[in-house]
Amino acid sequence: MKLIVLDSKIAIVNDSMDACMNIHPDLLRAFVTVVECGGFSRAAERLRRGQSAISLQMKRLEDSLGAKLLERTPRHLSLTSEGELLLDHARRLLRLNDELVGRFTERELSGVVRLGAPEDFATSHLPSVLAKFARAHPRVALEVTCELTLEVFERFRAGGLDIALVKREPSGAMGGIRVWREPLVWVAADRQIAETEGPLPLIVSPRPCVYRKRATDSLDTMGRLWRVAYTCGSLAGTHAAVRAGLGITVLPKEMVPTDLTILNDEALGLPDLKDTEMALIEAPDLSPAAARLRDTIVRELEH
Repeated sequence: MKLIVLDSKIAIVNDSMDACMNIHPDLLRAFVTVVECGGFSRAAERLRRGQSAISLQMKRLEDSLGAKLLERTPRHLSLTSEGELLLDHARRLLRLNDELVGRFTERELSGVVRLGAPEDFATSHLPSVLAKFARAHPRVALEVTCELTLEVFERFRAGGLDIALVKREPSGAMGGIRVWREPLVWVAADRQIAETEGPLPLIVSPRPCVYRKRATDSLDTMGRLWRVAYTCGSLAGTHAAVRAGLGITVLPKEMVPTDLTILNDEALGLPDLKDTEMALIEAPDLSPAAARLRDTIVRELEH
């Protein structure tokens, strides 16, 4: 079986057949949304369709391809090898489809979209995405708020945001669509901080904080003593405290400044840290402009 693009649809070409069979974009969108949402119920909510309708679309897609795309258990959903092959093609095709439709139907897309995100993520990964969106939709006004994850989440719950990006544990208990995942690492000005006797001095954000909890829980599990040496809700303040040698902190690997040291040597007695996730949550009844920004963020941050 081969996948090719034909007339804005995926064409399935079987080696034993001369004819091509086109797959409707709606089936591909259902498939991609189920994968991004991690389940059928959340995908149904996002697409504003019944769960049975999404299940039927998935069955039609699998029947058309003659391949099983998803492995399902009561608590877990994963891609088969055929599903992994299709996912990349489906995303590219939907991107082209949406861009083409947008050029003809959304020339006057306008309004205000309120987005919230943690400061560290907003300053490192979001600027290029938002700049691209702003160029494509100059009549849409973006209002971006940078705060700690808890504050972003509370503002969202209070109705103050249309879209929020929040840090969460990989279990996904907070819900939303995962848009980013990367390893956490221990960071200090130099190795000597971790080699000092006594409790390990930590530089952390105020409670509750995913990184803070990850650090203290992992140290408690291995039985290493620690103390909070510096608490700061600002990324710049955290970097300054680390540079001053006041302690050790936890950061996503891609966000570590070049002048700081990643401490990944087991000889230092520091436990491994699990990956961190960033999830996108959205308010009900998003405006067309907000829905377009949501789709742009999910597509561009796909990681």
